[in-house]
Amino acid sequence: MSDNDVLVAGVDSSTQSTKVMVCDARTGAVVRSGRAEHPDTTEVEPSEWWSALTSATGGILDGVAAIGVAGQQHGMVTVDDRGEMVRPALLWNDTRSATAATDLVDELGGPQVWAEAVGSVPVASFTVTKLRWLAENEPDAADRVAKVMLPHDWLTWRLTGGEPVTDRGDASGTGYFSPVKNVYRTDLLGHAFGGRSPELPRVLRPSEPAGHTSGGILVSAGTGDNMAAALAINAGGGDVVVSLGTSGTVFGVSESPATDPAGIVAGFADATGRYLPLACTLNAARVLTATAGMLDVGLAEFDRLALSAAAGADGLTLLPYLDGERTPNLPAAAGSLFGLRRANMTPENLARAAVEGMLCGLAAGLDALREHGIMVRRVLLIGGAAQSESVRAIAPIVFGVPVSVPRPREHVAIGAARQAAWALAQAPEPPSWETEIAVRLPAPSGAAAEIGGQLRARHAEARRRVYDV
Repeated sequence: MSDNDVLVAGVDSSTQSTKVMVCDARTGAVVRSGRAEHPDTTEVEPSEWWSALTSATGGILDGVAAIGVAGQQHGMVTVDDRGEMVRPALLWNDTRSATAATDLVDELGGPQVWAEAVGSVPVASFTVTKLRWLAENEPDAADRVAKVMLPHDWLTWRLTGGEPVTDRGDASGTGYFSPVKNVYRTDLLGHAFGGRSPELPRVLRPSEPAGHTSGGILVSAGTGDNMAAALAINAGGGDVVVSLGTSGTVFGVSESPATDPAGIVAGFADATGRYLPLACTLNAARVLTATAGMLDVGLAEFDRLALSAAAGADGLTLLPYLDGERTPNLPAAAGSLFGLRRANMTPENLARAAVEGMLCGLAAGLDALREHGIMVRRVLLIGGAAQSESVRAIAPIVFGVPVSVPRPREHVAIGAARQAAWALAQAPEPPSWETEIAVRLPAPSGAAAEIGGQLRARHAEARRRVYDV
């Protein structure tokens, strides 16, 4: 790195930890990094995020000209009129507002009304449902709320010390922002929150700066974690990203919005001014770790077992809804294992069924995106479980299209850094950062393609039998 190189930093404040990547603003090359853990809970004091950010950035921001924050989507951060926290933040995976979600959908005319108003049908993860829960269960606390923010909004606010701001990507996951009209639906917010009207963050343009830190570092608008990942990978037409982390997400950038009253596809906005139709499952990488734990093996041995079994796991089909689900169609889903016989009760078949079941759930997300006009020519596979040998081998068979695995990187943090570089340059488009593909896997053909179709059909039939969807 020369003395003339400009550095930018990106922050990924996720459910589990804070990751920070310091990158060359021109190329995106990572030059420094930091990390700090978060408490393992669904309710947390935001000060924990700030402490993690302070720890993760310690000693690595020298020479950094701009910084951006990408955070876990949804959630609820409430602040009083003195700027103090009203209560601990509720995270996206806190499901206590599930009944509130159902009530809100019913009260305002059903799923179609919500999908047309805000692009998505509210579920327990959405901020609007958590505000309803707060109004009903902690009304005194609700009365004290002066500002409502998302996790990334709050961190950006702390960095700048200015007014609360956000971007349309993260705002589109609240349940009270229209990504089509680019306005807050304060009527929906007021209805959910018992007539209360808290201040909401100002929505910035994609490359608009949020302000500066006390040390003079420019702070970009920030965004949600999925939006940042799409920005990092620079997904183009025909590319669909499948992210295998704590949750599994399937999303693609689109020029037109999605409106899905079934609630399978969330009609989010992206971080560039376009749209990010997204399907999500709570059950992704943890399906593999839970099955490996049950078999009492490490992940390397789990991979070996899964690859030792024949495709189809000798008839075993796993619906891996081990942590429930977050869509209106599967509000109380639980895992189910079909086709179990004495002859196929082997560790190898169970490991294979876990991988196939997880991937078939995500393939259903691919199909849902197709129904909303997303062309699927290639899957970009990211997240921790993308490094699994069994996942890489089985994914093309299940998805039925070529699969590319980018080089392992902290894509959310790098996407936030790319946004920071964009805000710093004030250019019409974000800087061109190359995505290095580590593995390219061809689409299946012949018998493998037939097997993939059979697996998806078997999985769909199991869902129909159990949940009538």
